[in-house]
Amino acid sequence: MAKHFDTQALDRYFAAMADPTRRAVLERLTQGPASVSELHAPHAMALPSFLRHLRVLEEGGLIATEKQGRVRMARIEARPVRAAEDWLAQLRRQWETRLDRLDALSEALEQTAKGDAP
Repeated sequence: MAKHFDTQALDRYFAAMADPTRRAVLERLTQGPASVSELHAPHAMALPSFLRHLRVLEEGGLIATEKQGRVRMARIEARPVRAAEDWLAQLRRQWETRLDRLDALSEALEQTAKGDAP
C-alpha cells in the first residue's frame, strides 16, 4: 500500500535543499548545533542575505533556531529528512517493480523472436 506524503512539506524540503549555501549550512549542522555567526562566517554574503537562507531552512523544517542569551543557535531537524528518504524509497520501489516487469517483458520478447515459446 502506498504511503501518503505531505507534498507541501516535501516541496519546502526540496526547495530548501536546492541551494548550495543551505546545503553547506546543513552539512555543518550535522556536526552539532552552531551559532548563526559561526554558520555565516564561511559565506561571502551580507548577514541579511544569509538570514534569508536560514529562514528558508527553518520554514522547510530542516533546522530549528533558538535564542540562548544574546546568541541565536541553530540545530538540524531530522524529521523532514526522514520523510524525504521515505518518499524516495517508495519511488525507488515503484520504479524497481516497473523495471523488473519491463525486463521480464524484454526477455519474453527476445525468446519469442528467437522462435522459442515463453
